[in-house]
Amino acid sequence: QVQLVESGGGLVQPGGSLRLSCTASGFTFSTYTMKWYRQAPGKEREWVATVHRTGGIRSYTDSVEGRFTISRDNAKNKVYLQMNSLKPEDTAVYYCNVHLDRGPYWGQGTQVIVSS
Repeated sequence: QVQLVESGGGLVQPGGSLRLSCTASGFTFSTYTMKWYRQAPGKEREWVATVHRTGGIRSYTDSVEGRFTISRDNAKNKVYLQMNSLKPEDTAVYYCNVHLDRGPYWGQGTQVIVSS
């Protein structure tokens, strides 16, 4: 079955960095666009970044442009989110997402807390 497992979250001070990972299984990873979303306390889930199946096309929501980098390793079935210059407003649960022919799939999420 389809599985997405995120890791790498934690507590970090403002200005710090984290690298999130998502390991995928149960589908042909290299043929699908992958996305990261996040959900802050009391807010709706929002899209953060997208990487095309080849890794050559990437896009970001405005609030993270220039600070976050999405990438993927198709040989390892992994997608990453490198987060630099973190701000308190980046605090959220971060989710990996793929939209297959049968519908969208989500991981369990990984918590990121940016606080001094």
